[in-house]
Amino acid sequence: MSLFTILNGPNLNLLGQRQPDIYGYETLADIEANCRAITDAAGHQLFFAQSNREYELIDWIHEARGTSSGIVINPGAFTHTSVAILDALNAFEAPVIEVHISNIHKREVFRHHSYVSTRAEGVIAGLGIEGYAVALSHLVNRLSRSS
Repeated sequence: MSLFTILNGPNLNLLGQRQPDIYGYETLADIEANCRAITDAAGHQLFFAQSNREYELIDWIHEARGTSSGIVINPGAFTHTSVAILDALNAFEAPVIEVHISNIHKREVFRHHSYVSTRAEGVIAGLGIEGYAVALSHLVNRLSRSS
């Protein structure tokens, strides 16, 4: 049994309420339920968390070192600003997948740059909440192939 970590950055606690034309009507609880179904079916554990505080995301990345088989992260606005999150991810030795609900490349120019992408094994943007399931399934499948 392995542990997978899914981290969500600022404002993602407002999914389903905030800008549904961009982010849809599904909630963070919906995403967590979908992801738990994937890890439960594969016999794994899931740590799923959201914070509006950069330091909490960094602490969770540090805690994942040596315990988690992979991180799926939607850093929210920290995507475009946080070298600190990038540094924490660089200290994490398992795979990282970056996820964005919207296609950040079709939005404002400042959203086109991601610090996290330089560390991520893959980036999923614009698939809505399904991007989380794709990312997590990839990590679970990758682990089963290497076992």
